[in-house]
Amino acid sequence: MVDSTRQPMKVGTVTDEISVMENDVRTDRGYGDEQLDTMAAIERRVLWLSTSIIHHANKVRENTSGIKVGGHQASSASINTIMTSLWFGQLRAEDRVSVKPHASPVLHAINYLLGSLDETYLTTLRQFGGLQSYPSRSKDPDPVDYSTGSVGIGATAPIWGAISRRYTETITGIPNRGRQYSLVGDAELDEGAIWEAVLDQSVPDLGEIVWIVDLNRQSLDRVVPNIAAGKIQRMFEAAGWQVITVRFGSLLESLFERDGGGALRARIIDMSNPEYQRLLRCSAAELRDRLPGAGAGSAAIADLTRDIDDETLLLAIRNLGGHDLAALRAAYAQIDDTRPTVIIAYTVKGYGLPTEGHPQNHSSLLTVDQYQALAARLGEDASSPWRRFTPATAEGVLCAATAERMHREPIEQTAPPAIPTDFGRTPSGTATTQAALGRALLDLTRAAPEAARRVVTVSPDVSSSTNLAGWLNKVGVWSTEERQDWFSDDAETIMHWREKPTGQHIELGIAEVNLVSLIGELGATWSRWGQPLFPIGVLYDPFVERALEPWSYGIYAGGQSILVGTPSGVTLAPEGGAHQSITTPSIGLEQPNCISYEPAFALDVEWTLLASMAQMGREGGTSAYLRLSTKPIDQLLAAVPDDPAARERRRRQVVAGGYLLRSAPHPVATIVTMGALVPDALSAADRLESLGAPVDVLCVTSPGLLYEALQGRNGQEKGAETWILDQILPREKAVPMVTVLDGHPHTLAFLAGVNQVKSRNLGVSHFGQAGSIEDVYRYHGIDTDSIVRATLDVIA
Repeated sequence: MVDSTRQPMKVGTVTDEISVMENDVRTDRGYGDEQLDTMAAIERRVLWLSTSIIHHANKVRENTSGIKVGGHQASSASINTIMTSLWFGQLRAEDRVSVKPHASPVLHAINYLLGSLDETYLTTLRQFGGLQSYPSRSKDPDPVDYSTGSVGIGATAPIWGAISRRYTETITGIPNRGRQYSLVGDAELDEGAIWEAVLDQSVPDLGEIVWIVDLNRQSLDRVVPNIAAGKIQRMFEAAGWQVITVRFGSLLESLFERDGGGALRARIIDMSNPEYQRLLRCSAAELRDRLPGAGAGSAAIADLTRDIDDETLLLAIRNLGGHDLAALRAAYAQIDDTRPTVIIAYTVKGYGLPTEGHPQNHSSLLTVDQYQALAARLGEDASSPWRRFTPATAEGVLCAATAERMHREPIEQTAPPAIPTDFGRTPSGTATTQAALGRALLDLTRAAPEAARRVVTVSPDVSSSTNLAGWLNKVGVWSTEERQDWFSDDAETIMHWREKPTGQHIELGIAEVNLVSLIGELGATWSRWGQPLFPIGVLYDPFVERALEPWSYGIYAGGQSILVGTPSGVTLAPEGGAHQSITTPSIGLEQPNCISYEPAFALDVEWTLLASMAQMGREGGTSAYLRLSTKPIDQLLAAVPDDPAARERRRRQVVAGGYLLRSAPHPVATIVTMGALVPDALSAADRLESLGAPVDVLCVTSPGLLYEALQGRNGQEKGAETWILDQILPREKAVPMVTVLDGHPHTLAFLAGVNQVKSRNLGVSHFGQAGSIEDVYRYHGIDTDSIVRATLDVIA
């Protein structure tokens, strides 16, 4: 019997241990089903192992810094039953699962029992080179399907993974389908990225999507008062999803069948989240006092609870569906594979732990005494916590069978197709770098059709305004099924919307997070399915910053993609400050595993695009960011050499970060510029020449690559090639420098340090204004007059 005088626990600070009485509520009643009882024993072992992984990191392993290591025992316990039921009863080798970030210890515990994680790693949570804080596909030593940790991004990843998996089927012609599960905490549903993904028009066709919501009603700080499953259910249903609610376990359901059970059911359903959560902290006597409430059915509830023994009553109040293996099994059997499904499973945060249900248990840790008491209750040894099941036991047999069922053969890697370096065409006339992107993609279909077949472009409803119409007409729009183009016979329709499973353009709604999440998953198909793709996402440059965090997370998770921001900068003058990007040029300086380019000419776009593609779809590959413009520029200003060797030298310099566009025999200064401001810099150079002050003009294509070269020269960047600095900024021509760009001036300011010269740095440091390009450039001090003045100042 449970001690009916047990008092609620008391909490210190939010991050301190939570103290409780020694007696805990047992949660391990049998199911009367051999398979479920075996699974329940595994569930208890997983609870113990996941709790121990965190306990060892915080209470056993030496900590010389004094900084809390952390971990989430309560969050892990919340989803422990769900994950046990999924792995040991449902998953197949072709399925993939995104695990909520704080449940990583549960994932590692399961992998350990399945033999795919060595025992030596169990003591390394949050240790350098050990188990990661959150599931990491690229860093953890055991199987992780999706990297999670950026709230909302990992949860939606299986949606984009499903689309990417289907897309590879169009390349191989071989069906490659399995369910894509997301295990989501209910508080994570506050993230806007969740609903942007759920509401996307392509998602209702993805029947392989299954989300399981761990509805424990708690966030980091509190019991959330207004998390309403009914509202969540209606939102998913409105988006075309199947909704399965797993509210109660079998014990509670049996009580509902007794006299007064209907009133009890209504009472529990109607009570607020905080009131219910408080009942979890009550003794049996307190439950009998609080549970009836003051409503019409209170007397019937009081009569019912009076006839239930203390242990059963305490077990029943926490017997929610998300902790009942039978209820979960029944829910899985209802999944409709013709549309996405969400299973809303009611759970208790900290289920089975002494900290169970406390409103501040999110990051709390068991004390040593609590840990030892938990070991005694679960039949474990606190001094030797890493036991697997003996192979001959029912649990050992189920673990072995699960490991065999989920065994995945190594992925056979398909090498990415060869990418040409140069189409051999020299643009003339006037062109924009934005238009050059669409032209380069069309040229690729003729010059390298095998490579072009693996290109997939993605845009958030801006295909026509970013010059992708020609490409879209050529390759069609991807769809799960072929759809009729009702405007195919309309002579005035220029861009044709031919939707088919073999289309190579994916159109999303106006949701930048969806776009970068999708190209991240498309860019991971080389390692997931052995099929490299070349995903290119195109969006307005001002919104790159909105998309940057999820795109960065996709790169961290192993995705390799190209993000194109266009149009960009204050050069988009008539649009005003709301649509003028300022800080994006520095992305390449700061974003790991990403090369950024801001080409000035159409040929520069071609060369940098092809070079970026050549870095994708393979181990050690990188992503790229191209910042383009709608400013028309005379292509003759590029002065592309006619000699083949000289042309190749120019191409190599463009790809490496920059080139001398104009060289004076004895320059008094160097004007360093990039992108849309190259014509203005050349005009300034002409005027300075007339003033007897000849200058070199250096066209930068990638500040990030030049910074790496400088770091490499200083011995701070291993493997960085430094030759480009010797060619474009030779020491013998070390003269004062003026840098100017359509973006923040710090982006190029570091170049003065290459040869330790005086400099003036021009750029955009304030929000923009609407107006003509001349007016806006003058306002920001990046017009030709400003460049001339800055040069005369720096050489004075």
